[in-house]
Amino acid sequence: MSLRILIVEDDDSIRTALRWALEDEGYDVAEAASGEEAVRMVGIAAPDMMIVDLMLGSMDGFTVIREVRRAHDLPVVVVSARADTQDIVAALEVGADDYVTKPFQIKEITARLRALRRRTATAPAGHQGDGAQAGVVLDHDPEAPLVLREASGTVHRGSRQVPLTLTEYRVLCELAGAPGRVFSRQALLERVWEHGFFGDERIVDVHVRRLRTKVERDPSAPRLVVTVRGLGYRLDPQ
Repeated sequence: MSLRILIVEDDDSIRTALRWALEDEGYDVAEAASGEEAVRMVGIAAPDMMIVDLMLGSMDGFTVIREVRRAHDLPVVVVSARADTQDIVAALEVGADDYVTKPFQIKEITARLRALRRRTATAPAGHQGDGAQAGVVLDHDPEAPLVLREASGTVHRGSRQVPLTLTEYRVLCELAGAPGRVFSRQALLERVWEHGFFGDERIVDVHVRRLRTKVERDPSAPRLVVTVRGLGYRLDPQ
């Protein structure tokens, strides 16, 4: 079954070119020409992935991503003419998984999407069966331990499931796979994003910061996901 992609782009020519290219790649494509239409269509078209422009009029791409992230964790790629580092970081902060600047090559977009597909395929959907009970304890908090359950693709803090995005989950899995080991930003880019990132390595910092707000007891004083100045990040089980 083909994966469905929702293209959110108000430029008709760009939207059409993307549609033709993605359909040639075997994707099922839905379109939205405005932010408001995009938010409505997420519930109707049930896309597996999204491509979102930032400059969309009354409801911009930042707002679209923020609204979608309230209830969905599907991968989101931003495609925008805004190439400033602040815009890239802001898009990642609200929940984007990747960022491509215009003008772009279609093959770059399709490469990013293929990498996201591979990442999605290796992150199992969560479930509530018996298998979800086993896992790796990352934080032995006696009141609410933090448990990574790769068999079900979930993370729990006590009885509550932690709502991680795909990228946040993959970053945590990489760090948890070698506790105490320092991973450079470039190493995490290669392992989590696979295709690398053609821009600022601070994409890793943004996702780590978001991850900390969800898994640390005190995100302002992280003890689980630790920064090693000048080198990168490591996970210190508590």
